[in-house]
Amino acid sequence: MNQDPQLRPDYAPEGAEHPGVYPYTRGISPEPKPWIMGQYAGFGTPHEANERFRKLLEAGVTGFSVALDLPTQMGIDSDDPRAVGEVGKVGVAIDSLADIEILMKDIPLAEITQVRTTANSIGYIWAALFIALAERQGTDPNSFGLTIQNDVLKEFIARGTQIFPPEASLKLSADVIEYCAQHVPRWVPLTMSGYHIRESGASAAQEVAFTFANARAYLDECIRRGVSIDAIAPSLLTFLSITTDFLPEVAKFRAARRFWAQLMKDAYHAQDPRSQQLKIFAFTAGSSLTAQQPLNNVVRATLEATAAALAGVQTMHVSAYDEALGVPTEAAATLALRTQQIVAFESGLTRTLDPLGGSWAIEHLTDELEQEVQQVSSLIEDRGGPLACIESGWFAQQLSEGAYQHAMAVERGERTVVGVNRFPEAAEPLDVFSVDAEGEARQAQAVRDVRANRDEGAAQRALTALGKAAAEGANVLPATINAVKAYATVGEMVEVLRSVHGSWIAPAGL
Repeated sequence: MNQDPQLRPDYAPEGAEHPGVYPYTRGISPEPKPWIMGQYAGFGTPHEANERFRKLLEAGVTGFSVALDLPTQMGIDSDDPRAVGEVGKVGVAIDSLADIEILMKDIPLAEITQVRTTANSIGYIWAALFIALAERQGTDPNSFGLTIQNDVLKEFIARGTQIFPPEASLKLSADVIEYCAQHVPRWVPLTMSGYHIRESGASAAQEVAFTFANARAYLDECIRRGVSIDAIAPSLLTFLSITTDFLPEVAKFRAARRFWAQLMKDAYHAQDPRSQQLKIFAFTAGSSLTAQQPLNNVVRATLEATAAALAGVQTMHVSAYDEALGVPTEAAATLALRTQQIVAFESGLTRTLDPLGGSWAIEHLTDELEQEVQQVSSLIEDRGGPLACIESGWFAQQLSEGAYQHAMAVERGERTVVGVNRFPEAAEPLDVFSVDAEGEARQAQAVRDVRANRDEGAAQRALTALGKAAAEGANVLPATINAVKAYATVGEMVEVLRSVHGSWIAPAGL
């Protein structure tokens, strides 16, 4: 019996766009396959986080994201007075190579599809840590996948963990991209991040437009250095939110792929088709989770995961139902993984590419989103580009206004949130994960032990060389790798660069 052509996974009517064909609206591959399933995890000390990671691997995770605590993200060591009360709280504390060695103990790097991280302002340190770790283990860094967020410009817009002024921050991110293109091309040296922008109040169009504007700043800097667009773009990933706004979210991913393909072809003249193929890491929206009736979040996350599956993403993370209350419990994190697995392996969605393609609603929304992205992109260019929009506060103003309008819509009942402004119920008790209160003291002592036991002369020489490289405008990755190998701490390396670049001071009113 001949197969009905409409049941083929890449079916398209005559004259219509096929999946895997420019401009990739319907997907970047002509072959359906499940996405990489990753979970965002990490808390407390490296010992505790390692135990959670190994359990997730046993449960079937094929990649995972390392959540870092705020001191680490800000380049502050765990024994620094500024870190008090925050060590290990929203992620794992990483102070030196010694911590990475503990974090990745008994985790076979070569068998992991992706290791991702929230490192943005310290992306160059994170890359150096894993290069040094691979050397210690006798593993080729290109034998495993490391995905570094490294999108520091979005920190100025949406998250606030920036350390240095915008231009210096951009330079350090470009250092990572340039180094990886030359030495570890399998790694993802930049995850173009719209997720936090969306979480902070952006519309779907703003999420994509702001993200790609920032990406262009990194690309332009690397090209200025002589790096080919086709040596960079194929390795990049974009990190976008999935909200419960089901059909517009499916359309957003389709429009983003089309917009990126045209940008790479027309503006950057990329010759490699892989440069034009936007790889998407989709993360269910934390902002859609509610502390009220938290089990409802399972339904929300399932709805969002299904939208991402229909849109053909390459990597997905599903939020745990208790994340609105704190770090996920092990049971909640496992259920979030099972949600992905059920959507992937029981629904049949992975057998067909772009199954909603051709729908009047989806095609109309895709075209509409693409036009809106172009309009917002033009506004950014007219205002001088992303650095100018950061420094003037325009990005921040746009997100603030969007967040306010959303909150007012919920408060007025114009936007329904079940369990919050409709169908509320009395709060039910829920077991919430809590970080070991003594972990902070142990981690602070651990970093002091690292300093006491290392070759201090070697560490200081490496830190001096790092400062010299930064002052001369050289790529800091080689010097950072040497400093990491000498067990310099994250805080020490950041302070050396702060003495060269200074600190970011936001304009009045931001």
